[in-house]
Amino acid sequence: MKLRHAEKGAFMTFDVVVIGGGPGGYVCAIKSAQLGLSVAIIDKKESLGGTCLNKGCIPTKTMLQSAKVKHLIESSSEFGVNSSVASINFDKIIERSRKIISGLNRGVEALLMKNKITLVEGIAKFKDESTLTIEKNGQFSEVKGKNIVISTGAIPKLIPEIEQSVLESGLIWTSKEAIFPSFLPKKLLIVGSGAIGIELASFYNLIGSEVTVVEVMDRILIQEDEEVANAAFKSFTKQGINIKTGVRLQNFKKEAGKVYVELTEKDSKTAKEFFDVVVLAVGVSPNVKDLGLDKIGIQAKQNGTIETDEFCETNVKGIYAIGDVIAPPWLAHKASREGIVVAEKMAKQTETTPINIAMIPSCTYSYPQIASIGLSEEKARNSGEGIKIGRSHFRGNGKAIIAGEPEGFVKVIFNEKTGELLGAHMFGSEVTELIPFFSLAIAGELTERELMAAIFPHPTLSECLQEAVYDAFEIAIHG
Repeated sequence: MKLRHAEKGAFMTFDVVVIGGGPGGYVCAIKSAQLGLSVAIIDKKESLGGTCLNKGCIPTKTMLQSAKVKHLIESSSEFGVNSSVASINFDKIIERSRKIISGLNRGVEALLMKNKITLVEGIAKFKDESTLTIEKNGQFSEVKGKNIVISTGAIPKLIPEIEQSVLESGLIWTSKEAIFPSFLPKKLLIVGSGAIGIELASFYNLIGSEVTVVEVMDRILIQEDEEVANAAFKSFTKQGINIKTGVRLQNFKKEAGKVYVELTEKDSKTAKEFFDVVVLAVGVSPNVKDLGLDKIGIQAKQNGTIETDEFCETNVKGIYAIGDVIAPPWLAHKASREGIVVAEKMAKQTETTPINIAMIPSCTYSYPQIASIGLSEEKARNSGEGIKIGRSHFRGNGKAIIAGEPEGFVKVIFNEKTGELLGAHMFGSEVTELIPFFSLAIAGELTERELMAAIFPHPTLSECLQEAVYDAFEIAIHG
């Protein structure tokens, strides 16, 4: 059985047409098909899975895994194993990443085939509120949808002050080029300290590059709890990453095969430094430029994101938008959940529940990792409610010590009166695998009593989750 493709020049009508096959789009398409709707998805076959699979989540985590293996081998003597790293096969690291991407890409294709979804290959543009013109290799066709879902993702932002000639030098990278680099830079500058910037900094630092991270704000990881961000700053600095906060950049120039940049720090001192590469990790912009949204009157915000209601429907009835083209956080798992919500809405399911932003976890796959959900301590205190905070450090956890990963902690925040879990924040080994526990706790509206009543296996890192809850209510067992 082959994936169904729209015939060239054909005019086809579907219950649902999804523009973009990323983690929001293909999930929306599959869920819609499961609910009995006829579905087409518009994308390029080789791009199925979107930025997350092809240029983001999957390749970065693949590269970070290679870096972690290198670090483990270098630390092997601590475990009584004598070994050493002779060299890094950088090409092999990239090759492995591409191989994994290719396999998962085929997996998305198989899912579309299984659910009898038609793939329309090409680039879509609105002709009217229910019709899309599709262009592929100079050939045009049209597709009609009773409902249309915009899931075109986002593209990396550039710094407008950088001249075009410098941008085209091959020495200014976005996350895309940093994930599939043409060479391994000895010295690189990463502009931006969000999740993407910090993950790239971790990877390149672990494999031997000299890494500098600059951030215009007064601290890194501005979206994370300040206590966690400060702990991460200390850890990354100790590892050898040079982090500068409160820094302004100007005068990017290409000289002698390098990029020269002026960095003005908090004390107003300006230094001129050179780097083999500058990586821009300063955010993303919605990928809506060529969709023809103005033709159908879809409203967009000043930053270009599309306005939607709580069920992701735009101001034009029957047209929805999900993922990175709408409000943050710009996360693959948020887009997937939005896709399911929209599918249920289009299928007129009566129990459709809109997304609760407080239930969306955030993960940074640096070394060590960072994970969070809900309110930070600062936001919880500003809410005016009394709160209780608990912590549990991995240095007291048997499994963390066994693994040689005692750095980090779990932090939980509760409403003092009701016992509602308001937020959870973690820094340490594999915390991205632990955060779903608190996702379930918030979704299930569990209080501290239910969390304390659960039984956690020993020895596991997860014991720190419950220990932090005990600590919040001043009954810590191991504190």
